[in-house]
This record gives sequence, C-alpha cells and structure tokens, in this order.
Amino acid sequence: MTDARVAIVTGAARGIGAAVATRLARDGLSVALLDLDERSCADVVERIVAAGGRAVAVSSDVSDAAAVDAAVRRVVAELGPPTVLVNNAGILRDNLLFKMTEDDWDAVMGVHLRGAFLMSRAVQGFQTEAGWGRIVNLSSTSALGNRGQANYSAAKAGLQGFTKTLAIELGKFGVTVNAIAPGFIATDMTAATAARVGVDFEDFKKGVAATIPVGRIGTPEDVAHTASFLVSEGAGYVSGQVVYVAGGPKD
Repeated sequence: MTDARVAIVTGAARGIGAAVATRLARDGLSVALLDLDERSCADVVERIVAAGGRAVAVSSDVSDAAAVDAAVRRVVAELGPPTVLVNNAGILRDNLLFKMTEDDWDAVMGVHLRGAFLMSRAVQGFQTEAGWGRIVNLSSTSALGNRGQANYSAAKAGLQGFTKTLAIELGKFGVTVNAIAPGFIATDMTAATAARVGVDFEDFKKGVAATIPVGRIGTPEDVAHTASFLVSEGAGYVSGQVVYVAGGPKD
C-alpha cells in the first residue's frame, strides 16, 4: 500500500479510457482499469507499470450492481480506497428511431447511465469518508442531439444532469463532480461510426476536421489532459460543470 490516491477508470481498455488511466498514473495516482474483460486492459497496465506507475486491471460489467460492488471491493483490497472515479464506459447502438429496438435503447442506457450511477454510488462512501473526492463523467457533444443516436444522445444528456445533481449533493463532503463532453475523437468507437455510414475512416476524419474551428480532430489525450485537471487539487473550486472538449464552441 502507498499513500497515492486511488482512481478507478471504467471502459479503460482502449481509447479515451486508456488515455485517461495512463495520464492519471503519470500524475501519481494508483489506477484501477475496469472493463468487461480485464485481459483487454493488460497492455495498458503493463505500460503504466513499466513507466513506474501502479495499476491493476479488473473485470466488471458496470451495469450490474453485484459486479460493480465486487469490482470496487477488489480495488480496495489491491490498491486501497478509491477517491477518484472516471465514468467512461460506453457503447453504441446507433439507429434511426423507427429502426431502434428496445434492446438498443436499454443497452445504451444501462452502460452509460446505470453504470455511472452504480459506480458513483459504490465509490462515494470512500470519498465522503476521506473528505475529498473527484468524479468525472464522460458526456458527449451528442448530448445536444445527433441523428441516429436517440439512445446515446439521451444517455449523454442524462449524464450532464446526473453530474450537476451529484455536485450539489456531494460538495459539502469535499467531492467535486464534473463532466467532459468530447467532440469528435479518433477512437475505435468513431471508426465504427464511419463504418456504419459507409465512409472510409481517414476520409471521415478529414471531412470532420474541416468543420472544426481548430482545424483538427481530437485525440484521447486531449480528453485525458482535461480529466487530469478536473481530478487535480487545483480544480477544487470547479464542480457541476460540463467542459466541451470539441475544438470549438458548442451551444
């Protein structure tokens, strides 16, 4: 055991989750990387440890209450009580409304909203006991509406309301709660979106970049930098906010 603060990052096997976990480890936190199959996090854990950090991979379905509780108990046993939580786990089940199934809707709500709720509920006790904590929820610019993503957009908008409510409830215990709403970030998930619409991913990225004021698409590291700030001591007076990491203004 060390005195380093312990962070949990969900959906940490790749993309934004992996970048956030790596950055928090570099910042000196011990990091638990949660994903459906902990073996998928092995490479990220190895890189963190090789760089001198402390990390473990833990299997968990964040939409399952028993699995979440078991995962958090394991984190406590292996790293210590978690006081930082990054709710990043997410899935896509894109379709137009008339084609969207109930399973498409429920699966997305289960991972994004129920998952964030279950993880936050499981971790907040350690945060309030410590009198210090950070929760960062991954929303999206899709919260503002996006064709073919009624489920995803609703879930990401819901996370913003969830964030603001937890900020009100937990603030008196020294816990801040914020959300990051990324725009277009080059990940496996956005590659899947390109495939869904039948566009080559490189062409897709070029087309999107042309619409972004800073003239480029985002990277997982762009999001990780923002998460690093929100988790830091210096962000102690920032709570209940939604930070759009999107290369330009969003309404």
